[in-house]
Amino acid sequence: MKALALTAVKKLEFIEVPTPKIEKDTDVLLKTACVGICGSDIHYYEEGKVGTQVAIFPYIIGHECSAIVAQVGKAVKDVKVGDKVVVEPAVWCSECDQCKMGRENTCRKIQFLGTPGQGDGCLCEYMVMPEENCMVINDRLTLIQAALIEPFTIGLYSARQGWGPYTEKIAILGSGPIGLSCMTAARMLGAKKIYMTDKINSRCAFAKARGVDWTGNPDEGDIVKQINELEPLGIDVVYECAGQQSTIDEALGILRPGGKLVLVGIPRDNRISISIDQARRKEITIVNIRRQNRTTKDSIEVLTEGKVNVDFLATHKFPFADSIKAFELAAGYKDGVIKAMIEF
Repeated sequence: MKALALTAVKKLEFIEVPTPKIEKDTDVLLKTACVGICGSDIHYYEEGKVGTQVAIFPYIIGHECSAIVAQVGKAVKDVKVGDKVVVEPAVWCSECDQCKMGRENTCRKIQFLGTPGQGDGCLCEYMVMPEENCMVINDRLTLIQAALIEPFTIGLYSARQGWGPYTEKIAILGSGPIGLSCMTAARMLGAKKIYMTDKINSRCAFAKARGVDWTGNPDEGDIVKQINELEPLGIDVVYECAGQQSTIDEALGILRPGGKLVLVGIPRDNRISISIDQARRKEITIVNIRRQNRTTKDSIEVLTEGKVNVDFLATHKFPFADSIKAFELAAGYKDGVIKAMIEF
């Protein structure tokens, strides 16, 4: 089968690899339908690593996907050939201390699609996943919407992790797909005022067009001063979705005493710093986000029920044969791209 592999930093190639086979009775063979390009995929593309996870070339990336069931193992009960599914990219062990605590997202033995040392990605024609990772949607969602479940579920999980009884005013620093997913989820939860920032003006305009109350570009003005003038008592929760030292500093500058800083973005550097003076005096709660935990099914339900719409995230679509063009566009933030989708 064909797969798109990273063969060196900033070099993608189509390669031939063996079609995977069902090995366990609970396995499902999937024909890939649609894949979204994630910011972490771009990290691997541009740097060959995400933090301490370093790719060994050739390396197949990708983890946001939908698929069609091609074959099922003997013990598979709830999934049948021809079903359309959302693919949950994290395979957890269910046996370690973290899983038993209900923290499958920090499973000691987690295997995640497109992660060095754990598993190949989904930018290939076929893959094998356990039945429990295949969530049937059939005609409830389109295959593109199904692939958008993965980024949205991170937004939903992040929004919930930051939420509290006094949450009304929030800020989201970084208006890419995850920031916009946080915005969509937070609005559903009841945010009364939403501030968003980005260094790309087209993304600020994109957020503004989706009903955000205020947007600003930190390269064009002091967004801390501007937001504090509008909200002199401070912001209740800040979702940092850019993975930058500058946005972490800005977050501490606009949070109210007792507020929450939710770190969603993945920094390219292994270390960040916190102004302990501001964080301590304001008694800021800092929450780290590790992907999502137990929100995939909820995300499918809220999309199916029409409580949220994430179609707007999929700004560009490419056939599998043009995947390299899709990566070049996404990495270069060209043509107002938010999310580039690859269709098989």
